[in-house]
Amino acid sequence: MKLEDLSKIGTKSVKLLNNLGIYSVDDLIRNYPYRFDVLKKRDINDNRFYDNFVSDGVVLSDPVLSFFRKKMNRLTFRCNVQNKLVKVTIFNRAFLKNSIIPGKTITIIGKYNPKTETITASNIILRDLLNGFEIIPIYHLCKGISTKQMSNYINTALLSSKIKNNIPDELINKYDFISEDEALKIIHNPKDEISLKKALKTLKYEELFTYMKNVRLLKQKNEEHNPLYIKKIDDEKIESFIKSLPFELTLDQKSVITQMLQDLKSDTKMNRLLQGDVGSGKTVVAFVLAYACYTANYQSALMAPTEILAVQHYENALRLFKDTDFKIALLTGKMKAKEKKEIYEKLINGEINFLIGTHALISDDVSWDNLGLVITDEQHRFGVNQRLRLKNKSVSPDVLMMSATPIPRTYALTIYGDTDVSSIKNLPKGRKKVITYVKKTSELKSVLEGIYNALKNGNQAYVISAMIEENEDTDYTNVYDLKHKFELAFKNYSVEILHGKMTPEEKDKIMNDYINKKINILISTTVIEVGIDAPNATVMVIFDADRFGLSTLHQLRGRVGRNNIQSYCYLISDKDKERLRIMEEENDGYKISEADFKLRGQGDLFGNRQSGALSFKLSDVRRDYDLLVKVRDDVNCYFKKEFQ
Repeated sequence: MKLEDLSKIGTKSVKLLNNLGIYSVDDLIRNYPYRFDVLKKRDINDNRFYDNFVSDGVVLSDPVLSFFRKKMNRLTFRCNVQNKLVKVTIFNRAFLKNSIIPGKTITIIGKYNPKTETITASNIILRDLLNGFEIIPIYHLCKGISTKQMSNYINTALLSSKIKNNIPDELINKYDFISEDEALKIIHNPKDEISLKKALKTLKYEELFTYMKNVRLLKQKNEEHNPLYIKKIDDEKIESFIKSLPFELTLDQKSVITQMLQDLKSDTKMNRLLQGDVGSGKTVVAFVLAYACYTANYQSALMAPTEILAVQHYENALRLFKDTDFKIALLTGKMKAKEKKEIYEKLINGEINFLIGTHALISDDVSWDNLGLVITDEQHRFGVNQRLRLKNKSVSPDVLMMSATPIPRTYALTIYGDTDVSSIKNLPKGRKKVITYVKKTSELKSVLEGIYNALKNGNQAYVISAMIEENEDTDYTNVYDLKHKFELAFKNYSVEILHGKMTPEEKDKIMNDYINKKINILISTTVIEVGIDAPNATVMVIFDADRFGLSTLHQLRGRVGRNNIQSYCYLISDKDKERLRIMEEENDGYKISEADFKLRGQGDLFGNRQSGALSFKLSDVRRDYDLLVKVRDDVNCYFKKEFQ
């Protein structure tokens, strides 16, 4: 069923959902909350809850709206909360003004100050708490879709869908799971913590089981021997191309190319994961493989997670293959229908040898003459189903997955179902290690001096914040505050912001302007972790670095040091200094990944889910590794029974 077939969802809403990566009814149903707010009414006289106060109250005055700085606003009004006259303030919720009216009962969540009798609210719900207790699902949203609308869309989809169990009955009985239909209804409409935990237990297992089952199916197919899989590659042409490159390949690059060429020439399909630290040169390896397939009269596809990254790959490929007959094309969702149609025709006629693009590559309109190699870049950003859809564009293509998130081999072999794993560890010649410093907030002056020196020499800087907007419940920095401060500190330079709530068009414009050196300082959230390559950037500053895992910090640091100029990374934090010192001492992503696996503890069920090496919606590879191993064993047993 298509999203358009659901009632209440029009064309405009479909486009907004697409911006959130939701393309089907199943995507919508499995658009899980990224956290849950557990709301329990607190006694206003109990000082244990002053910092985490929740209560309903009756509005007594019309809210006053005031604006300050750029794009910042404040709503203030009076409220009767448990028979006390309280002043309530909430930031950046101007849209609530007409809904907060005298006499209305609302629920206020925030920080209560008994001395001034004020509440600084982090959220306001326009009704009272049901029975004084609620669990509120919190979703990733975009401009144009509210939490209430998202919830309505999902519940409409749940009512319209027949949901079958993906977990076999014997395993449902073995682990006392509830049905997936019930679990999905509970996770989107939780009534209590016990049933929510049971739903999460079922859906987390289902997610890992589906993943491992698909990986096992891929492995089973890849192990089939067939002489038709053998590609007759022209080694001389490949050697000539490698010699023509404007740089020398590293020993690791040469080694993995040799491995993969052997895969292509064999009678079994290649299914290989190429791990390489940030800036290690994985893309060139992929290009060589695509060119090798071309010499054997096969086409290749490279799917990147963002349009900006796809365009960069395309431009790099054009530059490296300019002296060959290798025909390269770019396909993205934003292209005009006429341009897309032209590419579709050339592709099916065999006039394109190498197609680079985004999710547009897996659209139903894309057909191939003779697809022989499928490459996914930053493959953990794509779901298994997306990778399968691209792979299924051909009868039996070889598959290369690339990841710049190094995973210890033990974990990689489990996650990827015994996929062949290759690694690049050496950095290309001329690359210098990024020098990293852990700094207290009181040492910010020396960091600003580092940025100034870089800008003075014509280079650029990134500044990272964990938050988009101001939140009175925390002391963490946000992109808007940082933009204001950096504009004051660097008056003669261009400062812009980038964050996940922007539209794809806004994000692409900012990224392109930064790459083209129109922006000197880019203040961003972690959206730049993958998908932007600006060789002119030499300084990375990460505020509240203690909030990030080491692997994420390493990925962010990898945005600089992409040329032969000495680059620097500053980690700003007054907490967790011992853990962050690892970043000062270590540049090896594999060792950092090992440390991250050991150091990062259990996630909080009702807090923000830690980012894993793979983008599972509910599971985390670090936290749920033991469960993943159990699922792997269950899947293997299931396959033995089903296919013997």
